[in-house]
Amino acid sequence: MILPDKNIKLSNSLLGFGAMILQKLNKNHTISSLWDQIEKKPNNNFYKFVLALDFLFLLNLIKLQDGIILKTND
Repeated sequence: MILPDKNIKLSNSLLGFGAMILQKLNKNHTISSLWDQIEKKPNNNFYKFVLALDFLFLLNLIKLQDGIILKTND
């Protein structure tokens, strides 16, 4: 589920979902405003959204500052 393989497409893996989230972070978003943009795409659910945010946070690619999700510069 984290990485794509022969049974899981890239778009359905957390890696692909996280990449889509990072593309949306060109401007500042709260979690709810980011979810409003992500949920419009097919096959997206909130559970996978939260797992992808956790995955990105663990990789130190995003941070939460004053309720805003930001890309890290590290």
